[in-house]
Amino acid sequence: MQHDKDAPLREDIRLLGRLLGDTVRDQQGEAVFGLIERIRQNSVRFRRDDDIAARRELEEILDALSREQTIQVVRAFSYFSHLANIAEDQHHIRRSRAHLIAGSAAREGSLAHAIDQALAGNGANAGDLATFFDTALVSPVLTAHPTEVQRKSILNCETVIARLLDERDRMQLTPEEEAANHEALRRAVLTLWQTRMLRTAKLSVIDEVNNGLSYFETTFLRELPRLYASLEDRLAAADPALGTPELAAFLQVGNWIGGDRDGNPFVTAEVLDKALAMQCAVALGYYLDELHILGSQLSLGLGLVSASDALLALAAHSPDRSPHRSDEPYRRAISGIYARLAATYRVLLGHDPVRHAVADAAPYADAGALANDLDTLHRSLAANGSAALTRGRLRHLRRAVRVFGFHLAPLDLRQNSDVHERVVAELLEVARPGSAYSTLDEEARCALLLEELATARPLASPHVRYSDESEGELAIFRTARHAHLRYGNAAIRNCIISKTDDVSDLLELAVLLKEAGLLRPLENALDVNIVPLFETIGDLENAAGVMARIFSLPTYRSLLESRAHTQEVMLGYSDSNKDGGFLTSGWALYKAEGELVATFARHGVRLRLFHGRGGSVGRGGGPSYQAILAQPEGAVQGQIRLTEQGEVIGAKYGNPEVGRRNLEVLVAATLETSLRPASASPTPQAFLDAMQALSDAAFAAYRGLVYETEGFERYFWESTVISEIAALNIGSRPASRKKSTAIEDLRAIPWVFSWSQCRVMLPGWYGFGSAVRAFLAARPDDGLTLLQRMNREWPFFQTLLSNMDMVLSKTDLAIASRYAALLKDVALRNAIFARIRAEHQATLDAVLQITGQHELLDGNPLLKRSIRNRFPYLDPLNHVQVELLRRHREFEAGDGNDARIRIGIHISINGIAAGLRNSG
Repeated sequence: MQHDKDAPLREDIRLLGRLLGDTVRDQQGEAVFGLIERIRQNSVRFRRDDDIAARRELEEILDALSREQTIQVVRAFSYFSHLANIAEDQHHIRRSRAHLIAGSAAREGSLAHAIDQALAGNGANAGDLATFFDTALVSPVLTAHPTEVQRKSILNCETVIARLLDERDRMQLTPEEEAANHEALRRAVLTLWQTRMLRTAKLSVIDEVNNGLSYFETTFLRELPRLYASLEDRLAAADPALGTPELAAFLQVGNWIGGDRDGNPFVTAEVLDKALAMQCAVALGYYLDELHILGSQLSLGLGLVSASDALLALAAHSPDRSPHRSDEPYRRAISGIYARLAATYRVLLGHDPVRHAVADAAPYADAGALANDLDTLHRSLAANGSAALTRGRLRHLRRAVRVFGFHLAPLDLRQNSDVHERVVAELLEVARPGSAYSTLDEEARCALLLEELATARPLASPHVRYSDESEGELAIFRTARHAHLRYGNAAIRNCIISKTDDVSDLLELAVLLKEAGLLRPLENALDVNIVPLFETIGDLENAAGVMARIFSLPTYRSLLESRAHTQEVMLGYSDSNKDGGFLTSGWALYKAEGELVATFARHGVRLRLFHGRGGSVGRGGGPSYQAILAQPEGAVQGQIRLTEQGEVIGAKYGNPEVGRRNLEVLVAATLETSLRPASASPTPQAFLDAMQALSDAAFAAYRGLVYETEGFERYFWESTVISEIAALNIGSRPASRKKSTAIEDLRAIPWVFSWSQCRVMLPGWYGFGSAVRAFLAARPDDGLTLLQRMNREWPFFQTLLSNMDMVLSKTDLAIASRYAALLKDVALRNAIFARIRAEHQATLDAVLQITGQHELLDGNPLLKRSIRNRFPYLDPLNHVQVELLRRHREFEAGDGNDARIRIGIHISINGIAAGLRNSG
């Protein structure tokens, strides 16, 4: 009989669902439990059997709920979504472990598979791979965005539940142990139920920093060193003559939280300084804890083991004078390292660590000095018959110090080019009255900026009081310079320019960096990367031209010498999608990458792309492995950075083992893409022409609806939860860049999140159906055959369709119609929703035709099963949310009863986001 691999998942979901039900019965009473169970059964029956009577009964029950009942129903179904996520994550871990235990061939997407491919398929050897990693860079970058709706307290509860499920998997429990585990699970679910789901106050930037740091504490600090060790051991096994290589720190987690001030007035110099200090405290605190444990473990005594002269010198300089450790040089050396690190902690952070050193010692000048002392420990143990002792905690600590330093994570700075322009204009006007920088054309601007960059003379005067905006921006760059001196240059490596239009945008930032000493003209030294961000469709089309012009400037090229002749370019997925729709955004990004590859090759500059991907497909999300493999040839080159945003951070990195797997996927995809042989045949021109035709038609359809249909803005604001999302305490950043309701001013994140909540998912598919229909009409004989061939042979097109397949599977226009009914203007509602419905059907038909599937997700049974299991628990949340929105908008005059309604809406937003997972 065939083994049912999904049986343990169903068992976990039933167990957690039963515990949640028991908790509801105990805490809220039999009546509430019975009500929730009736709703659940009817929803399951409707979804499973398409039972219209079940749907009618479901709607009658939900419409009759009192306010208190509504809150309890929403909480119960929201928490079930959270628990289902935990069970699914645990099942992924379970299947990965079973695969490894069985000794099966390495799976596609695994690091083992990527190494096997490189060694066998691409003709590389282990030494080649070690050399590859010397210049590689793989960097997921955490960003704070308002689709991360979970409180840290909720995440902590879920971590406990995940650990207890994992315990049941990994251990053969005795009956007593199993009972204890079950009881602990019951307590954990009860704690989750009694933990407030919503924040009572809006998040500050520092709150967001704290949330981001929790992933370093639970996952990155521990799992990154283990991943490096596993990779080094694999290379050593592939070529024993190579020994065990110590790879360069190519895999690093970046951060935006506390440095991204584009549209966020709350990111100030003081906040940046605080964020950097908090990061330092996490890194140093981890090292101190590890040293404390390591000291207790390395109790090696002279006479039983030898020690190198360098190790003995470390021990001799240690302030540890205890007679009980006089013959234990390794322990004494570690005590000395701890004392120096504790002194470093005091110097950098202004107070002592929790656990004091044995005595005072001199602080470390930098993380490299700490790494050198740990290397001394390693070499002495290896040289004196104790090499096995170097491969545990000491190995991981050495790696952590080299990856995380004293700064923990490189913190990127980002600001809008308009702000840079205003600040530079003010500085120039004060220093050179009448310069009127803002009125100059592009050529004149560049000439003036290059003139400033040729001199070391600062523009800003300490005797002038500038505008608050200019003072704030200058303070940011001075804080960045101070951070370099305090924590090392790795603390801040990148300054990103949102809305880059032309060369002057890069030169303006260069001038501001010069003001803080981060750019020193006389030395041709640039201490950070100047990173243009191309976001709109037009900007993406102009990206290669802008870079060609900047590379033609000798001043800029000389600065790139200090950045290893490497230029980073960031591409915006979210805003390009909001600007031009899903298909046109994807195509514009693909073309821009290809053009950038050619431009950089022509100018002899190494390209590093930074992909500003969101969590949802509508913002460039989707599986990272397939996305990286679908990049144009030459677009990766061993280096890639990509943003991890919103609720995706928790989903990918909240569980350490899942986090390790996701980090491996990024490395594997980068390795495979970079080392695959150059294609013997380029992408057929017929594919490119077809894609351009599809894009043009999709762009016209999307723009026609979103930007050219009178009343669409009103339709969006009244038929989605955008107003309520803007009021949620889920992020420090405003929902719009300006005080307006215009779609142009709205941030891409709440735009996509709102469409996800009402189950339209419009940014992930709209326009494709019209595009395919027009294409097939123009090519009735071979059009479909060509599109099917593109899906089989072209990874880029295949990935587009795969992501659309996923988004369409989460779309439900029956539910969406209930949100549309919130619009009071019946004629406007009917006109726009009819267009959405027609385009949805056309898109659905097109995807099934091209892929050859009978149903959506036939090619992804794992996701298909997950969605099938979730929808019966999401449908009631959507239904209740619509009713709550209706009541809330009726109470806008200020009725006191509205407070409970708003709580219900916010909890439903949380639950729907959890159920959809990648919704923002």
